[in-house]
Amino acid sequence: MTHPPASRNYSEQQAGSLQAGDHLILPDGNRSAEVQRVDVEADDFGTPAMVLATLSGGGMLRIAAGSTIRLAADAEPGNAVISDGASDGGGNSDGGAASDGGDDRASGQSSEPEAEAPAAAAVVVPPLPVAPPAVSQPSEADLALIPVPDGTPESVVEAVAEAHPGSVGVQLLGERLAKGINTKSGSCLKDLSDLAHELFIILKDAENALAVADLLNVLPFDGNPDRWASVESTLALSSYICGQLGQDQRAGIYEKLLRAPEDMEMDPFKARINAKVRQRSLNEPNLYDKEIFRSIDNANPDAEREWRLLRLEALLFLRAHGGSETIGATELDRRIGNELESVRA
Repeated sequence: MTHPPASRNYSEQQAGSLQAGDHLILPDGNRSAEVQRVDVEADDFGTPAMVLATLSGGGMLRIAAGSTIRLAADAEPGNAVISDGASDGGGNSDGGAASDGGDDRASGQSSEPEAEAPAAAAVVVPPLPVAPPAVSQPSEADLALIPVPDGTPESVVEAVAEAHPGSVGVQLLGERLAKGINTKSGSCLKDLSDLAHELFIILKDAENALAVADLLNVLPFDGNPDRWASVESTLALSSYICGQLGQDQRAGIYEKLLRAPEDMEMDPFKARINAKVRQRSLNEPNLYDKEIFRSIDNANPDAEREWRLLRLEALLFLRAHGGSETIGATELDRRIGNELESVRA
């Protein structure tokens, strides 16, 4: 037999952290029910607004996402409803829901077994999209597949610049980076990313592009989205290059590193919301169609090329995620090939 929630027999938390299996104390404060499923409704701005808790005994509770709820601390697994009869001074608590037989209990007379409280009418609510499987962090064996730079980062850049003396873009980036590479500097990381892209996309030098990219690829996510954007970009590029070279295992390591920050959120509620927002962005990527068409209409090939480079980065990012629900991997490979041909022309 389960017991009614007492004053110290519960814990409090935000409604957004509610999970299936929790025993939620109901609004009357005297009963609890096991939560079978949790769904979330967002407002018109995409912010979580309402938590929908489907109860195992039937019915649903609608709770504001920011509300504080109480969970029964001593609920036994499998008991959907906790009785609402309170015990005062060692008397036995009643196992049924509240009824009109209170006078019989007060006089000490036995009463007929009480029926359980009728369950609230269930409301059918579409569930949130299933979050993608957790992305495991690369192991030491995985990271061993990424070659260690031959010399200092500056010497790697100098060797690349010497290999392409006729490339103005490589020479300009090489001169800036040769002065010193600071991985805490966002502008420095951006220069390294631009150099790796210039080497592969324009010069078709996959080997040196990977050598430069790997200076960034081994950097962990430090919580700064601006700095991480450069690392993310080189990881997506490296995954594509290795896929083209048949180095599928190494390509998979880059994809793990790229997606690892997405698995860092420990709060289940926030993780579900993040997964929903991330899937929406993958399904509806900005591929700069309007900007490219406008550049074509204006006969501005330089602007068109810059927009196509941005589109190429977006496509590489999608490919590193295995595609999306709207663009599959095969279609992505076709589009990436088209963009490479366009910007290299």
